[in-house]
Amino acid sequence: MSEFPLWAIYALPLACILCLYLLARRRREIRARDTMRRAEAAGLTDPPSLHPVVDHTLCMGSGACARACPEGTIGVVNGKAHLINPTVCIGHGACAAACPVEAIKLVFGTERRGVDIPLVKPSFETNVAGVYIAGELGGMGLIRKAAEQGRQAMESISKTPGTHDQLDVLIVGAGPAGLAATLAAMEKKLRFVTIEQEDSLGGTVYHYPRNKIVMSQPVTLPLVGKVKLGEISKESLLAFWQDIVDRVGMPIRYGERLEKIVLIDDGFAVRTAGADYRTRNVLLAIGRRGTPRKLAVPGEDLPKVVYRLVDPEQYRGKRVLVVGGGDSAIEAAVAIAGETGAHATLSYRGNAFGRVKPQNRERLAGAEKSGKLKVMFESSAVSIDQGHAVLEHNGGTVTIDNDAVIVCAGGILPTPMLKDIGVIVETKYGTA
Repeated sequence: MSEFPLWAIYALPLACILCLYLLARRRREIRARDTMRRAEAAGLTDPPSLHPVVDHTLCMGSGACARACPEGTIGVVNGKAHLINPTVCIGHGACAAACPVEAIKLVFGTERRGVDIPLVKPSFETNVAGVYIAGELGGMGLIRKAAEQGRQAMESISKTPGTHDQLDVLIVGAGPAGLAATLAAMEKKLRFVTIEQEDSLGGTVYHYPRNKIVMSQPVTLPLVGKVKLGEISKESLLAFWQDIVDRVGMPIRYGERLEKIVLIDDGFAVRTAGADYRTRNVLLAIGRRGTPRKLAVPGEDLPKVVYRLVDPEQYRGKRVLVVGGGDSAIEAAVAIAGETGAHATLSYRGNAFGRVKPQNRERLAGAEKSGKLKVMFESSAVSIDQGHAVLEHNGGTVTIDNDAVIVCAGGILPTPMLKDIGVIVETKYGTA
């Protein structure tokens, strides 16, 4: 009898701990199931690029993958890990590394939606000798990994220098991959030129909404060393890169868009919007957004037409037309109407919004209710003038007073250019 109380003294706390653990696990699973249900209801089921696939025959439901994912992409449902919020996945692979039974692999595309990925060797050289790809175009959008790919690609390029009358390498793009590659080219004293079609550095990060939080793990940069960024805003990250550019005197030719690459006997003849180059190697460190898709209507070349929202404040008190039906278009219209009090019109050619984040739908409904935002479905721009814009709508045309136009119609991927020079582009349907 004397042993029973002693046993109970140890067993009762253990039982309480076990109950608390199971209760917390149950709550996490309920939240994960709700997140997955909302994503499916909104049609947000296709990851943008690299993402995890779970082998449920191996998964033991430990939840280590979910805890390792900072975006909340993975959760445990019915005792197994699932991709519960696919569209926010950025492919960093922390979930795969955390899985204790190696039940997760990273793949591109899905069975329903293919993703075009250029064929790239471990050296980051494509099947066309001298053409290299690093960063987002090759499927890697993570800042740390993109920068590391840019550095590694330059290691390979430095082994095939150009002749006296040509560059060793032309670097296309000034995002993380292109900037790291430029630092490496400077460190190795290569003859190079770095071009960027935008008027500032940052690549895809440059197009992020104002104050967007970016997450990056420590990265080692040539001429700089190891840097730790962690959670950092878009503006702070761009300022960090700009400080490096200024400190090392990094030469970047802004506003110079790549137009054509032609294979010649000893390398490539490259034409840009500002110059012609002869180079032994080309490193494509560009994003998957490609060139902004335009409307091809009269007046689109007016200064008031832009293809991204940089700062809503610049539109205070103005009448703004936003064209597009995706998250970026909705976010731009809502930000302009909500933060500045400007009157915004959102024009979309479809009859309903498709794959849009639930929170954006809620914010859109609130902005419409306030009367500061008007949504026009089944409409498209016909022409743009200095003080107005004409839309085709319901079989007729509508003229609206207008001070600015923001086109959020996506981008034209550089796939045709790659194929023109012979680079093999594979369409991945859920494969590595």
